Amino acid sequence: MTDLDHAGVPRATARLQLHAGFTFADAEALVPYYAGLGVSHLYLSPVTTARPGSTHGYDVTDFTQVNPELGGEAGLLALATRARAAGLGLVVDIVPNHMAADATHNGWWRDVLAHGQRSAHAQYFDIDWQPADPALHGKVLLPILGDPYWDTLASGALRLERPPGGPATLRYGDHSLPLAEPMPEPMPDMAAPGDPSTPEGLHALLERQHYRLAWWRTGAAELNWRRFFEITELVGVREENADVFEAVHALAFRLYAEGWVDGLRVDHVDGLADPAGYCRRLRARLDLLRPGRPAEGARAHPWIVVEKILGEDEPLPADWGVDGTTGYDFMDEVAAVLHDASGEGALNMLWMRISGDSRPYPDYVKSARHRVIARHLVAEIDAICTRLHALARSAPATRDLSAHALRHALTAFLAAVPVYRSYYTASPHGADPDARAFDDAMVASAAAQARTHLAPDEAAALDFLLGCLQGDAGADTPADTPADTPASAIRTRLQQVMPALAAKSTEDTAFYRYGRLLSRNEVGSFPGTLALAPERFHARMAHRQAHWPHAMLTVATHDHKRGEDARMRLAVLSEMAGTWAEAVAGWEAQIGPLLVASPKGPDGTDRAMLYQTLLGAWPAEPGALASEDAQREFIARILAWQRKAIREAKRHGSWTHPDEAYEAACEAFLAALGMGAKDSGEDSVLEQIGRFADRIGPAAALNSLAQTLLALTAPGVPDCYQGNEGWDFSLVDPDNRRPPDYALLQARLECRAGWAQWLARWRDGRIKQQLIRSVLAYRAEQPALFSRGEYTAHAATGKLAPQVLAFSRRCGPVEAMVIVTRLAAAHVDPALPRIPPHCWGDTALHAEGDWVDVLTGHAVPSHAGYVRVKDALASLPVALLVRA
Repeated sequence: MTDLDHAGVPRATARLQLHAGFTFADAEALVPYYAGLGVSHLYLSPVTTARPGSTHGYDVTDFTQVNPELGGEAGLLALATRARAAGLGLVVDIVPNHMAADATHNGWWRDVLAHGQRSAHAQYFDIDWQPADPALHGKVLLPILGDPYWDTLASGALRLERPPGGPATLRYGDHSLPLAEPMPEPMPDMAAPGDPSTPEGLHALLERQHYRLAWWRTGAAELNWRRFFEITELVGVREENADVFEAVHALAFRLYAEGWVDGLRVDHVDGLADPAGYCRRLRARLDLLRPGRPAEGARAHPWIVVEKILGEDEPLPADWGVDGTTGYDFMDEVAAVLHDASGEGALNMLWMRISGDSRPYPDYVKSARHRVIARHLVAEIDAICTRLHALARSAPATRDLSAHALRHALTAFLAAVPVYRSYYTASPHGADPDARAFDDAMVASAAAQARTHLAPDEAAALDFLLGCLQGDAGADTPADTPADTPASAIRTRLQQVMPALAAKSTEDTAFYRYGRLLSRNEVGSFPGTLALAPERFHARMAHRQAHWPHAMLTVATHDHKRGEDARMRLAVLSEMAGTWAEAVAGWEAQIGPLLVASPKGPDGTDRAMLYQTLLGAWPAEPGALASEDAQREFIARILAWQRKAIREAKRHGSWTHPDEAYEAACEAFLAALGMGAKDSGEDSVLEQIGRFADRIGPAAALNSLAQTLLALTAPGVPDCYQGNEGWDFSLVDPDNRRPPDYALLQARLECRAGWAQWLARWRDGRIKQQLIRSVLAYRAEQPALFSRGEYTAHAATGKLAPQVLAFSRRCGPVEAMVIVTRLAAAHVDPALPRIPPHCWGDTALHAEGDWVDVLTGHAVPSHAGYVRVKDALASLPVALLVRA
């Protein structure tokens, strides 16, 4: 093990999605493969017990036990032992924000439903026991019924069960609910008043419970507990409570203290009441544990990264005590620098022409925010407004602020917030000044936008709201307001609803309404920004090295909207926007009669996104869709994406109110795209899209190789998402969670055919896998270079200077120079993912001395202080040079 490994920071990770179909034993079998690939740590999805059959592990039912479906603790330790023997560590994903609201399997939740506020776990969950609705005082709303309440009672779908020797329970489908008091014995001959075998008697029994059953459609408006986003199957956990914090993390702390786990990935940190306080507490607890690995001695640094989506210029607060984010910010940056800003005009025109919508992207977001506020986060907004109104009425200076004015002010303000949330706390003293300044400026800007839509009384209400948020609402809410005051409670609730609103309105709504170029519609990205100039990319990487050298670098996750290589293929369209527009116009003309015959759908917006989705997901290997089975599987994947896209967009129905006629028309349209024009013998639109994908394939693969090398060498810890060592043309979940073909990947990893053959056969993806293996091997040889090495940008000169992106990493006498090709569609070899060497002409990089390419072993001399790009990229479209 290297010194860096002993310091606790991974050299590189491999993310594995665990579930009943892929257990610890399956992961254990892959240890030799990932050790051969060159990662230092396996990065596991949550290992705590989740709902039976969970495919992701985020619906936790027991924080204290390792999931038996995965193999239990014995299986986890066997995996850790096998990994250690191969020189690998483990990083585990933890879920501190929420649990499954599942009384059947979650013992804490069941205890709350059985005993109400007297439960030992009543304070574990974020429940409002005294909401505005008196009928819910002391009760938990359970919107689990498939039909309205009385219809359900009358149907007999609710039934009592009396297991021998056990307490009576209430059964509804898969739900088993506890009862708060002993059940009366059933009447032998008749249904007396109060007999639970009648709807009336069952209602009387239910009214005596600590929960209130309700139709699932009431959840959005009446829920009295915090949920994850708008998912009523997941209940918020109160990490700000010290006892809850210890209980939730007991297993993770023990595994860390015993040396089985090396670091933690914190899921959805923005959902917590105080992310900064939570992270600092987590760091302090892990630092106290300071475990020793089995038989290996102590380690200095517990590695912690947080799932945090940053705005375009938003800083991660430096005082959180974490090593950085899980990499959505890098995923955005590396993709953006491989897009061409010059294509913006043509892409805008195409989008406006086919969608009929000329609004800029921020307008889509604002519209979506209003929709989510009005229809999806109703209960959360109502609760904040109720608290605001009560606090305003309690002081003479603000008692004239009406509930109506406060709601309008809150809605206008939240609609204008451009990031996931602010981070004001009860005691801002000592907080990161840069982060505080960002929050202040962000809130001021959002407030200024909101005021343009507010009447005078509503503007006054906004001032009151901002005072509660920022902690300076006059004498009643000074800057050092204790955490348990009404104003502080409002601040907490307001900031916790912000990320739910941001996620649901942007990546789960606006991303499916705005489709100028889908490669930019990615989690952590800003679709309104098409490209990032190399100078800005270098500046961000230098900042990353200075401030977050151990943050995660990723280009794919279990939550991405489309695969890393699908994005890189679509990025090519920014370089040839005019050609793409012509192709789309031709397809539109060809399917015109179909649209006339079936005007129901899809509309222009959905067609534009469908064309891009087909192009991005198309397999790279020729003949991959030759068989009927392969075609059916491909179309089934596209159909699943299309249905999800339609419902997420919420323009033609939604998940709760689907427009089945529109969806059926869209399915028929997709089927029709595979049919050619019989009279003219014209190829089908689907065939033409496939040829277009093949045509841009070399440029797309070149983009992918550039993205891969940048992700492996930029400041930070690179992560490889499961199976993505090969080409990744996946779509949004669940498509991106399909099991990889590890047998194929293992066979290809062991192939040592050489770069010439890997380049010639680039379509099988082996060249990407071998690039990862080669660079990770060099990182293992030079860990300090990539963990501490300085970052220096290199500007190219000459004929194709815009097609070069280069930088160096230096630590002491060791220096490596990274060179990748970008924006090469106009120059790429028509058969290979590279610019032919002779095309580079006089393009060069200033670099003294002679160099050797780590990848190929070829010598690359300098001439008069310059390295010629045609020499550096003579064999491959990317290079990793070290001084000879």
